[in-house]
Amino acid sequence: MALMRLQKWLSTAGVCSRRRGETLIVEGRVRVNGATVRELGTKIDDGKDLVEVDGQPVGRPQGMIYIALNKPEGYVTSCRHPGEKVVVDLIDIPQRIYPIGRLDKDSTGLLLLTNDGRLHHHLSHPSFDHEKEYEVVVDRPISSEALQTMARGLWIGGKLTRPARVQRRSSRKFRIVLQEGRNRQIRRMTAKLGYSVVHLKRIRMAHVRLGGLPPGGWRHLSQSERKKLIRGL
Repeated sequence: MALMRLQKWLSTAGVCSRRRGETLIVEGRVRVNGATVRELGTKIDDGKDLVEVDGQPVGRPQGMIYIALNKPEGYVTSCRHPGEKVVVDLIDIPQRIYPIGRLDKDSTGLLLLTNDGRLHHHLSHPSFDHEKEYEVVVDRPISSEALQTMARGLWIGGKLTRPARVQRRSSRKFRIVLQEGRNRQIRRMTAKLGYSVVHLKRIRMAHVRLGGLPPGGWRHLSQSERKKLIRGL
């Protein structure tokens, strides 16, 4: 694939004008494959290089890839992490993609990956209220009072969690729907109430469901799923 000057690529991708792109580069606000670029003559490969502006991945509107993965336990939600297994190693495609949001190393379930920077920002940023649904198993029978407390919200890290929808599935198992994604939020909520999570699986993100994907399995999103995800961009 032909190389393109970085400032032209930013303009073609709809990020900003070419002149504005030059300013962003000189100011050190643009990274390519994790490295800050300040040289205006830098060229990139649109099919391989990952571009970030102010820490947010950006992508061209054409050739976008949207993938659902059933993350197995033991994998780190990252593109690279020395000494660890990372989720992108499970997906055998030539294009560079990156995960939307995070799942803990010990957690499993639905993870979305894309090369669409706008969607990445849209679904990752805390100001957007996209639902995430989880299936949780704790170490001992959980009380109805504890489930109600999680539904109402509780203080963790000096901040009250948003109200959530919680549904009991068995004595130790429940489902919870969140509209926020704080670091290790469910594990911290249950720990504060005196329980330990022994299994945590995400089964839905926005309207995309995990379905019958086996652990480590992945699929491209359907046309309907893609349209719903990018509708608000």
